[in-house]
Amino acid sequence: MESGRLQYLQALVTEFQATESAGAREQVLANLANFAYDPGNHPLLRRLRVTDLFLDALGEPSDALVEFAMGGLCNLCLDKISKEYILEANGVEPIINCLSSPNEETVMSAVTALMYLTTPQSRQQTTALPVVECMLRFSLSANRRLSNLATIFLEDYCTPLQVEEARSLSKHTAVGIPLPRD
Repeated sequence: MESGRLQYLQALVTEFQATESAGAREQVLANLANFAYDPGNHPLLRRLRVTDLFLDALGEPSDALVEFAMGGLCNLCLDKISKEYILEANGVEPIINCLSSPNEETVMSAVTALMYLTTPQSRQQTTALPVVECMLRFSLSANRRLSNLATIFLEDYCTPLQVEEARSLSKHTAVGIPLPRD
């Protein structure tokens, strides 16, 4: 059974890398992100280096590819080995960059992934001042899903001092990360 699943996942990875069709690439990446939802697939996805594929896809010009890659990474962050790999591969920075995406699902996955990736060692990066400022803006969003998620991030992952510092800086600047489209 596992051999058949590995072959199928390998075929998806190969198709993603070989096809030139934008639609096919999006569909394959969406499928891989869905497979990342099942913890039973995590060892196979690690073996096929799908985490690297997702991280690389965060730099793609296609909003859809970035959305699916971010969703896949969010799913993989729950796996301890994948989480450590993402942190060691400097994956936090490209995930933070996804906070400025105009795509709501990409932003939601990025915020959630940052929560999952927060450890005592990574906290300084995942709750850096620009991230906290961004979460403050998101917490004021009319989008309830985004507002609630950002509020949880601020309350559960940031110190009161970090939030206050971000609030004081936000009062002095009009520049910020744009909110995603609804």
